[in-house]
Amino acid sequence: MNLSIIGAGYVGLVTGACFAKLGHQVICVDLDERKIDTINRGRSPLYEAALGELLSTFRDNIEATTDYDYALNNSEVTFICVGTPAQRDGSIDLSHVRAAAEELGRSLKEKVGWHLVVVKSTVLPGTTQNVVLPLLEQDSGKRAGIDFGLAMNPEFLREAVSVNDFLNPDRIVIGFYDERSRDVLRELYKPFFCPTVETSLSAAEMIKYASNAFLAAKISFINELGNLCKRIGVDTYEVAEGLGYDKRIGRAFLDSGIGWGGSCFPKDLHALIAWARELGEAPTLLEQVVAVNERQPLKLIELLKRHLPDLNGRTIGVLGLAFKPGTDDVRESRAIPVVHHLIEEGAVVKAYDPAAMEHFKQLFPGIVYCGTAEEALLADAVLILTNWEQFRALDYTGKTVIDGRRLEVARKAAKRYEGVCW
Repeated sequence: MNLSIIGAGYVGLVTGACFAKLGHQVICVDLDERKIDTINRGRSPLYEAALGELLSTFRDNIEATTDYDYALNNSEVTFICVGTPAQRDGSIDLSHVRAAAEELGRSLKEKVGWHLVVVKSTVLPGTTQNVVLPLLEQDSGKRAGIDFGLAMNPEFLREAVSVNDFLNPDRIVIGFYDERSRDVLRELYKPFFCPTVETSLSAAEMIKYASNAFLAAKISFINELGNLCKRIGVDTYEVAEGLGYDKRIGRAFLDSGIGWGGSCFPKDLHALIAWARELGEAPTLLEQVVAVNERQPLKLIELLKRHLPDLNGRTIGVLGLAFKPGTDDVRESRAIPVVHHLIEEGAVVKAYDPAAMEHFKQLFPGIVYCGTAEEALLADAVLILTNWEQFRALDYTGKTVIDGRRLEVARKAAKRYEGVCW
C-alpha cells in the first residue's frame, strides 16, 4: 500500500520505517526541516536501535516532506502519529492532534477517492470519535464511513527496542468506525502472526492507557514491596522470581529499583488521573502508583547518607542519565530528582551517560560531565541510575556504590555497597 505518516517522532518514524521494510511505500510528514533532510538522506534523526539501518536499507521505500497535500495525494492510508504531551495539570494536550486533523481535513477536501485516516497517537477514550472525526468532516466537507474511513490503532512500542516491538508485536489492536476501515487495516497487518483485537474506537484508546497504567502499577508494586524487603534483609529479586512463575502474574516489569520514567508512563498516568477526575471518579490506585514512583528515587539518597551523612562538598559520581538504557531520552528520568537533590545538599556531581549527556545538560548545565565512565568513578561515592551494559565492565573495587539498577558486578566488587531494594 501507499502510506503516509503524520509526525516523524519515535512512533511515526518507527512505524514508517517498519512498513517500508514490509514493502509499502511510505511518506513521512513533519514540520522539522532538519529532520526531513536527515530522513531523506537515509539516516535516523533519533537515537533508536536498528532504525538507522532500516532507513538506509529501505531508502527507496520511504521519503519525508512538510507537504500534507503531497503526502495525502500519494497515499491510501494516513497514520496520525503526533505527540500528546502533558499540560501543567497533567491533562492531555491535543493541540498537535487537532492541527494534524485540520490539515488532513483540508487535504481530504481536494482528494479524489476514498482515504483511510488512522489515529496512532496516544489519546484518551472518545478523542478519535469526538475530536478527530468532527475536524476531518468539518474541514473536508466529507462524511466518515462514506467518503473516508477512520480507525484507531494504538502503538505498544518501547524506546530502545521499538523496531523489534513493531515487527514482533504481542497483539494488534484495531478500533474502527466503519467496516471498510477495519478491512483495510486487516489487510495491512496480514503479515503479522499475533492475536488481533478488533473493537470500537474508544475501547482501542482505552486498551493503550490500561496497558501502560498496569505496567507502571506493577513496577510501583514491586518497588513498594522492595522497600519492605530492604528493611528486613530480604532480596526483592528473589521474591520477584518466585512471583514470576505464577502465570497470572509473570516476571516482566518486576525489577525493583528507583522507578519508571520516559515519555509514556508518566504522561499517560497523569492524563488518566486527570481524566478520571473530570468524570467524577476517584483514581485512588493510579494516584498511589504515581506517588510511589515519585518517592522511590529518594530512597537512593537515604542510602547514600548512611555512608556520607553530610553531602556538602562531597564528590558524587552518577552513572546513567537516560531514563533507560539504549536511548538518549531523559524525559522524566529518575536521574533528574536524584541530581536535583544532590545539588541542593551541596554535593559536586560528576555524571556520565553514553548517550544522554547533551540532553541532560539542558536541565543541569552546572554539573560536571565526564568523558568516560571511569572518570565518574573517581568520587566519594557512586550512584548507578541506568543499567547500561557498559557499566557492567567497570571496576568498582574499593568504591562506595549505591545501586538503583542492580549491577551484580558492583555488588560483588564494591568496598561498600547498597542496593535500593535488596
